[in-house]
Amino acid sequence: MSGDTQDARGKTLIELRLPADHPAYAGHFPGEPILPGVVLLDAALDAIVTSGQYAPRRWQILAAKFLSVVRPGDALMLEHESQGGAVKWSIRGASGTVASGSFGPA
Repeated sequence: MSGDTQDARGKTLIELRLPADHPAYAGHFPGEPILPGVVLLDAALDAIVTSGQYAPRRWQILAAKFLSVVRPGDALMLEHESQGGAVKWSIRGASGTVASGSFGPA
């Protein structure tokens, strides 16, 4: 993950960097690797928490939609913003949104 930036709408943007040789690709699926959704959720939450914009706490998934597959080497951008006590987020790739959802305090 690289440094945070903010767009014109005030949303925080973070580049997600998942290595093309991430171990999750090996078994999901051999010959046609795609990133499991749980790995994408973990990367998003980790980037949001390490951004330093939110107080340390336990989080829960309030909503998650997976709209497109992520393959090894895909460039990903995480966009997030605070909504009340929750964090609304989306992840975009070259072809558009690959996932979106929200996290909230547990």
